Amino acid sequence: MTDGMRERDNGHRETMIRLENLSKTFPGQHEPAVDDLTMEIYAGEIVVLVGPSGCGKTTTMKMINRIIEPTGGRIYIEGEDVTTADPDKLRRRIGYVIQQIGLFPHMTIADNIATVPRMLGWDKKRISDRIDELLETVHISKSYRDRYPKQLSGGQRQRIGVARAMAADPPIMLMDEPFGAVDPITRERLQDEFIRLQQDIQKTIVFVTHDIDEAIKMGDRIAILREQSKIAQYDTPERILTDPADEYVEDFIGSGASLKRLSLSRVQDIQTSDWPVAGLNDSHDGVRDKMQRSGKEYVLLLDDQRKPKRWVSMADIEHNGIPLSEAGWPAVAIVEGRSSLYDTLDTMITSYKGSAIVVDDAGRYQGVVDFDAVLQAIESMRPAQHRDGRAVPEGA
Repeated sequence: MTDGMRERDNGHRETMIRLENLSKTFPGQHEPAVDDLTMEIYAGEIVVLVGPSGCGKTTTMKMINRIIEPTGGRIYIEGEDVTTADPDKLRRRIGYVIQQIGLFPHMTIADNIATVPRMLGWDKKRISDRIDELLETVHISKSYRDRYPKQLSGGQRQRIGVARAMAADPPIMLMDEPFGAVDPITRERLQDEFIRLQQDIQKTIVFVTHDIDEAIKMGDRIAILREQSKIAQYDTPERILTDPADEYVEDFIGSGASLKRLSLSRVQDIQTSDWPVAGLNDSHDGVRDKMQRSGKEYVLLLDDQRKPKRWVSMADIEHNGIPLSEAGWPAVAIVEGRSSLYDTLDTMITSYKGSAIVVDDAGRYQGVVDFDAVLQAIESMRPAQHRDGRAVPEGA
């Protein structure tokens, strides 16, 4: 990570998937849905296919595991031509997650996850151990093993869908608008969880969405597609935002490209603000002294585990009869180091304090991000450049 931006060097990475002159014309159609598509996808990266409805992005993805058979062209996986391989065997090498999840309603959660391992002939202990491992990975209690999909929330079902796709530890996962069927808050959480999970599992993922903001957040590289899956631009989110290939890409990105770039910068990459903190059990005088020495108008109170609990002002502290544990306002605008500056800025705007508290995975206090810190991060972003290296003038 450099300058708060995600940087990726694919120069020495193995090609996991290669699509060569791939095309698909459906029966009764004169025009191809996918026309002469060639692209490479590197091992361990998330490539997002994004474009308007009907542009062929889902058809393209489904041809990779041959749910849809191509009309022409070749599909290579790890250098092997799988265009004419046994499609059932091919699909067992590739995890698949769809928007409606597709869990079998008559099967328990454990049986859903075990579907592909059983097809592959795994023994019962190995399957059981894998189920437990995956439930822990996607943050679902093992007590859910014997429940049925209808007993889970939408977000939980989606996580089980991801677990099932990973059950046989496939090197490749295909994800067709996997978070589109849940509410916005759950969707954001699932996105964050999956980004965190990918840091550990390092699968090669082809991800389809119609949402450019989701593409920017999720993708290591993004393929913006025109009609018939013709590539308008295939590049990193940074380059697409700072140097769109043409007017079509600019229009698809939409307004606010500078704000969208905040999705590429993480809280852990910027300098947090110096802020006075005290304990819930500290004396009123002690907290007052910290506030006066800091020059700040508020002090953040932490519990014994250093988890943020309350903001207090001088006026709150002056009421000695009110315990600090009940004074001020709850500390609710909380983000993690992995949170994007875009999400953090949104949290700050909606908080009464105009700042966000940074915590680690265990919820322990790490620092505070305020508007000055975000502005400094924006100023530190490198200016956009043309492909010939010339700087793009401000406002261009």
